[in-house]
Amino acid sequence: MSTTSIALGVSTVAMAVAISVALAAPLLAQAQNVAVVNGKAVPKARVDALMAQAVKQNQPKTPELEAQVRDEVVLREMFVQEAEKRGMTGSPEYKAQMELARQTILIRELFTDYQKKNPVTEEEIKAEYDKFKGQSAGTEYRARHILVEKEEEAKALIAQIKGGAKFEDLAKKSSKDPGSGANGGDLDFAAPGSYVPEFSQAMVKLKKGEMTETPVKSQFGYHIIRLDDTRDAKFPPIEEVKGQIEQRLGQMKMAKFRDEIRAKSKTDYKFSN
Repeated sequence: MSTTSIALGVSTVAMAVAISVALAAPLLAQAQNVAVVNGKAVPKARVDALMAQAVKQNQPKTPELEAQVRDEVVLREMFVQEAEKRGMTGSPEYKAQMELARQTILIRELFTDYQKKNPVTEEEIKAEYDKFKGQSAGTEYRARHILVEKEEEAKALIAQIKGGAKFEDLAKKSSKDPGSGANGGDLDFAAPGSYVPEFSQAMVKLKKGEMTETPVKSQFGYHIIRLDDTRDAKFPPIEEVKGQIEQRLGQMKMAKFRDEIRAKSKTDYKFSN
């Protein structure tokens, strides 16, 4: 084969490749666009972005949703072109809204980026859990009470109980506490700090099965208290509260980040708080 034949062969192949690329270019461009509106391409990236927003809002990614999003993107392009044709991009209102939108997007991206780069760690969650667990240690008390308005009424009920009347029956009949009265005065297990000081101080002095000898006055009225049981304070396992702790720590980190930016910024503005 001559050199000329080889050259012609290479030239033919090159031409074929060039033609193939030229023919494929519109197809590639078409694949990157969802439509063309009045000669202007609508990029598929807009569909992807809108779909991502929908999925973040817990909408299931279905063929129906994808079709709706494509419709929406194309309609938006039509409406935007019409608004631009009417010169609305030059209005002060449009410019003000665009500036607000720009700020909103940048601020959102700032805090999203910070969250990604400063995630709450397993060590931080464990430390926070241990701190709360330590604070919650102690004794829980299961008490019953009867709440009435007058001291004389409370004394009369104490006398009835000492005479053989059942505490639970009198609570259902006479207690003004709608939460526990129907349950025979049962308050279930709770830490002393869950109650007003007068109530908790009287309760913790009782032994199991004992009842206050005199009415206990509080802001709600007069209480007759009986202690049914005690137990070591229970705290939920870390698996049950991990999500709540992680959310709380994340909020604290974000608040600290905001405060740092605010502290280092120079301004003559005086904040209201």
